[in-house]
Amino acid sequence: MIELVSDLAISAASRHTTSTSQIASQANPHAERPTSGEPRSTADASASAAPHSAAVPSPAAGVELSVVVPTFNERGNVAEMVRRLDRALDGRSWEVIFVDDDSPDGTAELVRALGRTDRRVRCIQRIGRRGLSSACIEGMLSSTAPYHAVMDCDLQHDETLLPRMLDTLQLGTVDIVVGSRYVAGGGLGDLRQFRASISHFATRLSRLVLRCDLTDPMSGFFMIRREAFAARVRALSGIGFKILLDLFTWSGQPLRYREIPYQFRARFSGESKLDTRTAWEYLMLLLDKLVGRIIPVRFVGFALVGSLGVGIHLAAVWLLFGGFHVDFTTAQAAATIVAITSNFALNNVFTYRDMRLRGWKWLSGWLSFLLACGVGALANVGIASYLFESSRTTWAFAALAGILVSAVWNYALTAVYTWNRPTRG
Repeated sequence: MIELVSDLAISAASRHTTSTSQIASQANPHAERPTSGEPRSTADASASAAPHSAAVPSPAAGVELSVVVPTFNERGNVAEMVRRLDRALDGRSWEVIFVDDDSPDGTAELVRALGRTDRRVRCIQRIGRRGLSSACIEGMLSSTAPYHAVMDCDLQHDETLLPRMLDTLQLGTVDIVVGSRYVAGGGLGDLRQFRASISHFATRLSRLVLRCDLTDPMSGFFMIRREAFAARVRALSGIGFKILLDLFTWSGQPLRYREIPYQFRARFSGESKLDTRTAWEYLMLLLDKLVGRIIPVRFVGFALVGSLGVGIHLAAVWLLFGGFHVDFTTAQAAATIVAITSNFALNNVFTYRDMRLRGWKWLSGWLSFLLACGVGALANVGIASYLFESSRTTWAFAALAGILVSAVWNYALTAVYTWNRPTRG
């Protein structure tokens, strides 16, 4: 009788395990099923022995390497990335942390589906925040592993180099290992000439702030010791998409580094994220490293947009007054509104990209920006007139003083009332 009960219990447990596996497979149709002869990690073995453990979100204990992968609209690459990591890191204790900036293509949902059948796969979904560098920072901070790797989800980086990087760091002689396209044996692969030229130009610009002879400071493929990252994390700007440059321009103890060559590959799926906003963020990162201790880099961006607004204002006056023969006062008033609107739109896209306003919030933000800049314009005229008339300064000095006060006023007020909190974006 006891044997019969035991047999029934074992049979029920077997049916439950099979059912759980089927549910997991249905939730993740993209996952590749391991063959019977394929080696599995400790996490896989644990999941097979205890089906319910696959629902636990935290990684298995003893992870020595966390691979941080920032994503935005990379759904087509996620499953292939996990498959390649599983093959490249066979025999290692690892996890992959996808940090997704609320991708509309469902990247985060797919990562979670994979995570339900493989505890090595984790997801951080960020709402109202955007940016590759800040995503990498959050991903590394969420890890307990002693080593962190960073790579893109487009599969242009060579994941087979990860074991070599890890072995190099474990020797204890360097703090960071960088995958380089510009050392002997490396290359840009089939990258188009235009993109290659941009990469070379950006690398030359980085010499303005770089304090070492790193050949590929624009690389997004590296592995770092946790202690080295933790010592620098509070000083990182988190601006833009080049966190490696951010790490190497820290003013404290220089990083001990080693570069290993790799061939840049073609994107596996999806579209490149390189655009004008990416270039703007890189410029802001360089300015932050050059003058960030003196002037907030966001104010520098705000002022650059304002300078462009002066040109737009003059062009609008010339068109209305000179081209359409509108009276000067009307042309000046209309040009002021056009310039303020263009400044708001450009600041919303570039300067405050991480707090970008959309829909009705764009309209309410524009109204608050218009009001703040209107007050700023009055302050500009009042201060400039006072300085010119009372202190006998030159008109140029008085005008510049008025512009400066107006710029500071506009920046301070709109930072509080226009872009006052992060929004989905």
